Amino acid sequence: MDYRQLGRTGINVSSLCLGTMTWGQQNTPSEGIAQIERAKAYGINFIDTAEMYPVPPRPETYGRTEEIIGEYFQKHGDRADWILASKVAGPGNSISHIRDGNLKHNREHIVAALDASLKRLKTDWIDLYQLHWPERPTNYFGQLGYSHTPSEFTPLEEVLEVLNDQVKAGKIRHIGLSNETPWGTMKFLQLAEQFGWPRAASIQNPYNLLNRSFEVGLAEVAIREQCGLLAYSPLAFGMLSGKYSNGARPENGRITLFSRFTRYTNPESEAACERYVALAREHNLDPAQMALAFVTAQPFVTSNIIGATSLEQLESNLTSSELKLSDEVLASIEAIHRSQPNPAP
Repeated sequence: MDYRQLGRTGINVSSLCLGTMTWGQQNTPSEGIAQIERAKAYGINFIDTAEMYPVPPRPETYGRTEEIIGEYFQKHGDRADWILASKVAGPGNSISHIRDGNLKHNREHIVAALDASLKRLKTDWIDLYQLHWPERPTNYFGQLGYSHTPSEFTPLEEVLEVLNDQVKAGKIRHIGLSNETPWGTMKFLQLAEQFGWPRAASIQNPYNLLNRSFEVGLAEVAIREQCGLLAYSPLAFGMLSGKYSNGARPENGRITLFSRFTRYTNPESEAACERYVALAREHNLDPAQMALAFVTAQPFVTSNIIGATSLEQLESNLTSSELKLSDEVLASIEAIHRSQPNPAP
């Protein structure tokens, strides 16, 4: 397993990060714990979760994913072996069950969210605490173009000041961003430098063969500012594994189970998927491993967040770290990308 520095923190994290958003919904507690055990045995030291998990978010399962991780820590007593990341939710219609349903990144909400996460996780600290998505309206979650909407949101200075207080209190060690834009990322970094507040160590955004929009404005920021990408959805909700090829909908597949997930199923995405899957098979590669290896190898990626609903899937994802794509495969990937760029932003 390869290890890379998390921002400027001096902390080294595994190039694969264990994602957890299915635990408590598609995965039982025992399955989640088994995944953590297997990942650790393979060399992973980095685990990512969020207060709103599992996904899709429901009042009945709110916080369950963090509770499962807490159960693991209680069982194994190895909290210090892990770099643990979690997130505070932002405003959204699908999470009206979280706190008062009118979520902000102000002191009241950040402190309440953090304290509740610490309790569920059965830990005294979180290594990387992330803003799950911006409070302000901007282009994220599949929106490429920016349409300005005048609105009031918690000043970023206030957000950083609150997070700084949590660092001083020992509740979190470092902070990160998620679903953020180039402007937001640079603004957070500028304010941190100006006032001596915590500096964002990473940005967790989507990145996969169907959505390489991160490369347009944020890749340069990630490298020059040492605020690397934690890539989520590297398999585009499983589309790039080939299991949904030709319109197939396997019984327990995420896209089959939850009709709300349409980000990666438009006709252009499905057509591009067929080409990437065919390319992998032409070179005797597993399509999922090819897609994961491409993401992990990017110079702006700190860690690639893998998720699985079975130990068999997890094993395949883990061993993708051993795959180095040939120049021929990479050239073919670029050819497909040029002809069908970012069909699922």
